[in-house]
Amino acid sequence: MNFNAPLLRPFRILLFPFSLVYGAAIWLRNRLYDKGILRSTGFNLPIICIGNLSVGGTGKSPMVEWLVKHLHTNMEVAILSRGYKRRTKGYALAGENTTALDIGDEPMQFHQKFPFVSVAVGEERIVAIPQLLHDRPKTKVIILDDAFQHRAIKAGLNIVLTNYDNLFTRDWMLPTGDLRDERRSYKRADVIVVTKCPATLSVEEKGAFKQEIKPLPNQQLFFTTIRYGLPYHIISKKEVALDTSTEVLLISGIANPLPLKKYLQDATKTYYEILYGDHHIFRIDDWKDIVKRFNNIPTENKIILTTEKDAVRLIKFGQALQDYPIYVIPIEIQFLFDEGHQFTDIISKFITDFSITN
Repeated sequence: MNFNAPLLRPFRILLFPFSLVYGAAIWLRNRLYDKGILRSTGFNLPIICIGNLSVGGTGKSPMVEWLVKHLHTNMEVAILSRGYKRRTKGYALAGENTTALDIGDEPMQFHQKFPFVSVAVGEERIVAIPQLLHDRPKTKVIILDDAFQHRAIKAGLNIVLTNYDNLFTRDWMLPTGDLRDERRSYKRADVIVVTKCPATLSVEEKGAFKQEIKPLPNQQLFFTTIRYGLPYHIISKKEVALDTSTEVLLISGIANPLPLKKYLQDATKTYYEILYGDHHIFRIDDWKDIVKRFNNIPTENKIILTTEKDAVRLIKFGQALQDYPIYVIPIEIQFLFDEGHQFTDIISKFITDFSITN
């Protein structure tokens, strides 16, 4: 269910009493950790946590990929995720025959794009880390995907993401809003990144956001935007360029497809859409509906377009995909105000200092 749908917003307001109960439970849990009644466990290697205060759609996967690209040439990197909506339980390490059903769509995306990186999943990360280090003893740094609210592990560097269109400062606790953690939890972060900003974000807007978020003196604040690459065929990997004569059928099962839809408005003649819930597991009837809808588009210059996360769940249809122009659009993040090197310096300094002090 898409709780951000306009028709559901009044319904979410009616759920405010449940938000109070949920918020109280989160407040109590955080205080127990703050007072040391519940303890966080650290490990003797650099751990970088990527997370947010809200549910879905802040761009954690592109951030994980950015870190991998900048770290893997100098050290052995591992990614540890929960493996949301997979069909398995417990710890699992991605291998040659692994599928999205085994480890989840986002870890599978990482595994396919970075086969030289160890990708593992486990609901209990405090249990999964020792198993991962046993399987990959040469690991020098672990990236924890979507783990900021899981305080059982003490990460050395916490990076919190917040969406430009839905800042945590303006949000409410679930189920009325999208927050799954307290607003004040941002204070535990070392770095805050406002994601999915317009590429034209001004210095004045940057200053207004900084004033609203109020980063602490020890925190760094960055701003990123999304950059889309050339779509490639899901099977052949052949690239195609979008232009204003192309009509697109967008297939999306992600938390926040709005930036992609905005991009398609400018980059194509028109687009149609079939939207599914986040992490949707595609079935054969879904594929039949997609084909039917595509065939009914009355033009020759048309393609099916999907996201990288959706592609790892569609690939199971195999040969059927070969017969259709179904393309995957890659994305990556770009730091605004030419501050990418500053972000890189923070990561490098954290890893270097950790190695020196340990």
